[in-house]
Amino acid sequence: MKRKEFIKLASTGALGISSLGYISCESQKELFFKLSLAQWSFHNLFQSGQKSPYEFAKISKELGFQGIEYVSQFYPNVSTDKSAFTEFVNRNKDLSNENEVENVLVMIDDENGNLADEDDNKRNNSIEMHKNWINAAAEIGCSSARLNLYGSKNIEIWESLSIDSLTKLGEHAKSLNINVIVENHGRITSNIPELMDVIYGVNMDNVGTLPDFGNFCMADEGYGSVFDGTCATIYDFYKGVEEMMPKAFAVSAKSNDFDENGDEKTIDYTKMLKIVKSSGYTGYIGVEYEGERLSEEDGIIATRDLLIKVGQSI
Repeated sequence: MKRKEFIKLASTGALGISSLGYISCESQKELFFKLSLAQWSFHNLFQSGQKSPYEFAKISKELGFQGIEYVSQFYPNVSTDKSAFTEFVNRNKDLSNENEVENVLVMIDDENGNLADEDDNKRNNSIEMHKNWINAAAEIGCSSARLNLYGSKNIEIWESLSIDSLTKLGEHAKSLNINVIVENHGRITSNIPELMDVIYGVNMDNVGTLPDFGNFCMADEGYGSVFDGTCATIYDFYKGVEEMMPKAFAVSAKSNDFDENGDEKTIDYTKMLKIVKSSGYTGYIGVEYEGERLSEEDGIIATRDLLIKVGQSI
């Protein structure tokens, strides 16, 4: 079987793939979604320098993924230096084509200020840096750019500034055929009613959400984990995803650890995928493993296999 055929079959569920690499060619129910890999799942590999982030497309292909999701942190100076921008665009266009994977989105982090910063100079600078990343995402053929909404601790001010920044970025992205999406990424952004007030307040058809199955810790500054019981204030996982799905342009399957049956110990993937499916969503679901017990590759494989198993069962 050719590599391209393997990837297509794996991503649609036509192959049964185990964490041991066993492939069953028996007929399987087709998945309602496509599989992508979030680059953050390999953050230790790339941050340690063991591998170049430009090897991401090749690694993803070898693991059977159809789409890939980039992380801006692994590509310094893209938003400020023309040569870094050009390298990011040209190399990733070539590598994604060579490895026959689709560029799905770029996750934008830490761009010289927050998009809800009360300091207008910092906020406007951050908006401009985000525009450069949106340009890069468009150049490599992504459909979306994910950003964070941090800044003011005053909810009313945060909401007003977030709406203003998102509107400006949404207008910029619309001409490039890019969606601007916000993830529940801790702090106020994991308070889903507040987040959705912002999204609906912007009221643009290319501004939406990236629901993450596990990012529901509302503790200040994001301290604490929903996986180990250290988060003091947690928004309901399933209610949160359900509330975010009407505006979702992508979905993140967060995982941390697995039981002997291969199920995620904290998140009920069957319940989650039923919520996603019932919304009518048919796009990419991105694997994002953040655990420590398994290696990064083994955790990615376990998450991938769990999505395939559950996706075929519902």
